[in-house]
Formats: sequence, structure tokens, C-alpha cells
Amino acid sequence: MKKLSSLSKSIVVLVVIATTMLSLSNCKNDDSDNTNSSGVDLQTIAEGFTSPIGVVAVPDNTNRLFVIDQVGKIFIIGADGKKIDAPFLDLTSTVVSLNAGYDERGLLGLAFHPDYPTNGKFYVYYQTTPHSGGPEEGSSWNNLSRVSEFKVSGNANVADASSERTVLQWDDPQSNHNGGTLAFGPDGFLYIAIGDGGAGDDVAPGHVPDWYAANAGGNGQDVEANLLGSILRIDVNSSGAGGYGIPSDNPFVSKTGLDEIYAYGFRNPFRMSFDMGGTKQLYVGDAGQSLYEEIDVVTKGGNYGWNVKEGTHCFNAADDHSTLSSCPATDVLGTTLTDPVIEVSNAANPAGGKAATIIGGNVYRGAAIEEFQGAYIFGTFAQEGDSPDGELFLSHPGGSGLWTYEEVTLKSFSDDLGYYLKGFGQDNSGEIYLTVSGNSGPSGNAGKVLKLVRAQ
Repeated sequence: MKKLSSLSKSIVVLVVIATTMLSLSNCKNDDSDNTNSSGVDLQTIAEGFTSPIGVVAVPDNTNRLFVIDQVGKIFIIGADGKKIDAPFLDLTSTVVSLNAGYDERGLLGLAFHPDYPTNGKFYVYYQTTPHSGGPEEGSSWNNLSRVSEFKVSGNANVADASSERTVLQWDDPQSNHNGGTLAFGPDGFLYIAIGDGGAGDDVAPGHVPDWYAANAGGNGQDVEANLLGSILRIDVNSSGAGGYGIPSDNPFVSKTGLDEIYAYGFRNPFRMSFDMGGTKQLYVGDAGQSLYEEIDVVTKGGNYGWNVKEGTHCFNAADDHSTLSSCPATDVLGTTLTDPVIEVSNAANPAGGKAATIIGGNVYRGAAIEEFQGAYIFGTFAQEGDSPDGELFLSHPGGSGLWTYEEVTLKSFSDDLGYYLKGFGQDNSGEIYLTVSGNSGPSGNAGKVLKLVRAQ
């Protein structure tokens, strides 16, 4: 986890403090603005997971929820609210060996084909044993990231493990920053969130040079050498040369850049989701380095800044606890760098902050909590990373610049969740779920699925 580092020059601290206080004044409402102070809580739906990182609703009328457990298993919570003991899919023998204390690899994503009731297809994203070789002489690949298609078996609660078809895979130079979410958009295409390759600052082996000389390296700002640091969009219904098709309006089709890329400039877009209502916008939680965490509203062809910027600030790869005084507003392709809609100060920020990592969530479209309708719900993994004290927030989308946000007050919880917050999910009715654990890493059986509910 990120640790607070002292700066050698006090003037740098003063600059960071000033910019952070401005950010906090723009982003965080005070207690008098809190609109959720009386009526919501969390209800335990299922428990006994190792490291649950997301909940996915199957697009049929069974009202089942599928829980992604990072260790390599997918479990079902039935319409009766009970967890089925046997996993729907078990990839533990295929997933790379995980570090029990903390790891960002594993089984990270699940998405059901929109026509799942008729074709039985679903897609998963996980890390497995790496290829030989490495990004440069003297270094090895850490893992192989893979997106695969599976089919359900004759039993609706059991996948056909032998049906795996690899859709897309790539070598990862480091163990972290894998992104991980898979989601079908309202256009029927599969969106894939991929991190910058890992390590820190986007400058390690396997992080290619880019157009921005002030910060060495940058998979996030490169759209030609690899797919890292990007949101991809592919057509799984078309059998192109790679086993999938490319939507004809992807931004780099017939232009410089890899055809799969939909948007770029990300560090670690771990959790993302489409709004079920409204204009069905794509929300992405992108984990920051040492100063700022961010939520982005992502559009086609957008460049979201990393590693030119961290949040709304000019990033300094040489000293990531300070900022540069200036940076470009556009990239080498002429694309304007898009700032986030929500910015949260990281725990390692010298000016103060209590977010180890941001966890992107969902826009509430349920019926149980009327005052939350249309609000974006998100959270933090933990406050500093070494205690199970994640927090839950909401923001009412709208307007230019940074959106305000506030902490969600929960009846049965005090100042925080009392857990590490690892992910979110949403059922077909728009209600929101949290996946949490008392352990920071993929170990034990302290993982739970909680539902955001009206307080009793």
C-alpha cells in the first residue's frame, strides 16, 4: 500500500497543500449539505467468500446474482437470497498464484452476453501463467491477462468449464494495475478495462516511451505499442482475425492507434459501470498514484490524462508526491485531456487525505431509496490501506467541473464500513450491492456481499 513520504523542500509541500485544499473545497460537501443522514443502511446478503470484488446480475428473469471471487471462483446467490455452495465456475487451477496479503491479480471481471438466455455465453477476465521472456533484457513478464468466453452447461447453475475460448490476451510486465471490469454497453459491444501495466508512475520496464518528454514512459499515453492503460471495445458477435470484431466507429479505425481502443490515458481503471438509466454514461474509477484518486465519465476517443495528469493536476513522475507547475492540455494527436468529474485526495497526499484507492460504483436506479435516484454511489478501499475502514460516498451528477460528493451515513455503521471495500454490483432492478472483506488480500473467508437498503 502507499505510504506517506516526506518532501525535501518545504516550498513543494506548500504548493501541494494549496492545490489540495482547493480540490477539497470543490469536491466535498460539508455536513450541512448531507442529504442522506437518516434513512439508509447495509444488509448482509451472503458471506463466506474469500475476496469478492463484484456482483453481476444475469440478464434473465431468474433474479440470480453472480459474485466474482478474486481467487478464481464465481458463486451464485439464488433468487431465494441464499448462496449456492458449489461455484458456478472454478478457475483456481488456471489463475496465477496469488499473494495472500495483497494482490491485484486474479479473477477480475465477469459479463454476461446480452443474449445469454438463448446462447448461454459469458465472459471472464483473469491473470494466468506468463509467457517466457519479458518486456526487456533482464526482466520477465509477471503474468498473462486473458479475456475468455465460456458457456453455461445443461445445469443453469453450473458453467461448462471445458467450453473456454480465448478472446483476447496480453502480457503484463508487473503484477498490479490490471484494471479488470468487463461490461456490455448499451450498444451491445464488450468493454474491457485495462490498467497501465503496473509498478508506479508508468515508467518501469514494459512501459513504453510516449509523446510527453517531461514524464518518462507511458503506456497510458501510447495507443500504438500495446493495449495497456485503456478501455477497449470489441464485437464478440463478429469473428474477425483475432476471434472478435472491431466496431466500425471505434476511434482509431483507419487511423494511427490500435483498433480495439475506445478511450485511453488510464492508470488502473479497476471498476467501471454503465448507468442503467438516463443517457447510459460509462463511469470509471481510476486509481491514482500518491496524490489524487478519480472518477471519470468516459466517452469514445477520450484521453483521461495519465501520466501527464493525476486527477486535475499535472503529474510529476520524478517526484510523485509533488505536482508540476504546468503540463499540456492536449496530446500529440490533438485530443484534449479530459479531467475527472470526481477527485478525492489520496492518503499519501502531504496535504492530507483518506483514500488508499478509489472504488468505482454504480448510478442508483432502484426504488427502495427514492432520494438516491440518479446518484452515483462509489467508495474507497480503505482510508490508508492498513485497516478495514473503507468509506461509501455519493455524488449527484451534473454540471461542468468537479462534482460535489458526500459520505453516505449508514444507520448500523459508525465512521466507516468496518471492511475493505473491494467492489460493487447492481441487480436488474437497479439496487446496489457492495463486496467487502475484513482482509485486504485474497485470503480467509471474511468476504461478504452487502445490499444498500432503506434503514429499518
